[in-house]
Amino acid sequence: MSNVNPLADLASSNLVIVAGKGGVGKTTVTAVVARAAADAGRRVLVIELDGKPALDELVPDLDVRHISAAESLEEYLFEHGFKRIARRLTSTGVIDVIGTAAPGIDDLVVLGKIKQLERSGEWDLIVVDGPAAGHAITFLTAASGLLDAVRGGPVREQAQDVLDMLRSPERCQVLLVTLPEATPVNELIETSFALEERVGVQLGPIVVNRVDQTPPLPDPTSVDFGRARVQVDDAVAAAHFRSTRLRVQGSEIDRLSSSVPLPQIHLSARPVAGLSPGDIAVLAAELVR
Repeated sequence: MSNVNPLADLASSNLVIVAGKGGVGKTTVTAVVARAAADAGRRVLVIELDGKPALDELVPDLDVRHISAAESLEEYLFEHGFKRIARRLTSTGVIDVIGTAAPGIDDLVVLGKIKQLERSGEWDLIVVDGPAAGHAITFLTAASGLLDAVRGGPVREQAQDVLDMLRSPERCQVLLVTLPEATPVNELIETSFALEERVGVQLGPIVVNRVDQTPPLPDPTSVDFGRARVQVDDAVAAAHFRSTRLRVQGSEIDRLSSSVPLPQIHLSARPVAGLSPGDIAVLAAELVR
């Protein structure tokens, strides 16, 4: 880990949006950041956007809220004088058509709801389990796109308010997550450039998840196995595989450092299946070491 105090960096904003390629551990990192901040005495809200209950299970004692585009759009219509038709639109499915017909409006109303929670002052830190990297770009550029497309009215006001939040380092930063592998690193590099250029959002430390930090194995050729030959060939093959993997891991971390010169947080590899609140607590302790 190359950052001196990663939690202080992460908690310097009111809002942290976690994003990364699918499968890199976004939800795990969201839970770890929330757990570390809560353990440090901060009032933490966790927001989940894809409808899965994983965060409720990983941080069961924290305030976890699930936000959907349909519910946010219904609430938006309620607040802007369309109470009579909002529920009917939702029940008939027309509200989903609105999101399709007006590209970006569904992302905007979700961000608008997040902005409302951020402005309430009820929490010291809001951590959002954001969309996968590809959607993260469209999600976070929705406000600027609608600001260009709409000349006036509440939609433009909402877009401006959201954009102001995203571009304020004191209010918001994006935490990108990757694995020490070629494809996730490539996607993170592309995403980081796109977010800085098209949104102007503050990027926080990069989280490299599932890093092998166990002691290196000895060179198999230098080990005296004696007369025992049962499974020795398998053990030697496994040692060579891990050595190769460690070289690739180091190479990708170095490439990431040179391409995106931001502090890095390295979280150790843990079994993905059956991840528990206890595992999250262990990783949260790693975060603040």
